[in-house]
Amino acid sequence: MATEIKFEEQDVIGETTLEVIAKADKFNRWMYQTIKPYCKGKVLEIGSGIGNISTFFMEDQFEIMLTDIRKGYCEKLTSTFEQNPCFLGTEVMDLTDLEFDEKFKSHLGQYDTVFALNVVEHIFDDELALKNCKKLLRTGGHLIILVPSYQKLYNGFDKELGHYRRYTKSLLSPVFLKNAFTIIHKQYFNFIGIFGWYVTGNLMKKETIPGGQMKLYNTLVPVFKIIDKLIFNSAGLSTIVVGKKNK
Repeated sequence: MATEIKFEEQDVIGETTLEVIAKADKFNRWMYQTIKPYCKGKVLEIGSGIGNISTFFMEDQFEIMLTDIRKGYCEKLTSTFEQNPCFLGTEVMDLTDLEFDEKFKSHLGQYDTVFALNVVEHIFDDELALKNCKKLLRTGGHLIILVPSYQKLYNGFDKELGHYRRYTKSLLSPVFLKNAFTIIHKQYFNFIGIFGWYVTGNLMKKETIPGGQMKLYNTLVPVFKIIDKLIFNSAGLSTIVVGKKNK
């Protein structure tokens, strides 16, 4: 019973976090623009949540299938996007489902791009998660994974959101290689975010992202983008790796 209560708490906190981030339009667009060069063709999003990133794909005329592990999110996504001609529908999808091939056979080998932003850190068996992502891709398709960086930054935010771990490029890349992807790009993203995460989560011990802090951060995104370029994306609050499916 205690486990069930904890699960519900994480769901509430997760949705609250998504709603706070939803208002950060400049930040969301920056994240989208960072992965867009590696996106092509028909797209499937893993962990769409309430559609914070999905909307940018549709604005740019990408056909996109939205998925999430929670039925409630899929229902919200359908309500939000059902009139959009680029919206291919929703699917309740668990990347570690023991019957993945059978349950999602209509999706296997159907997509040119599969991406998961801030999802894989929630999955204990990350190798299995990427294995199943690969099954969704056509030959030559791209898998884009963005996850939180640096285990030393693990704090109350991570715990309440149900994160198993944080990554670096050197920790995430082997998960791709074990699944026979060719890595075509890797970088860090959002350098200044490291300081905000550390102060708010590690020092102040808060368990959710303050709305006021996110609003201020969103306003300053143009400056933070320049800083990322100046340091050549050599460090950042998030880690991004892109892999290509060869066969």
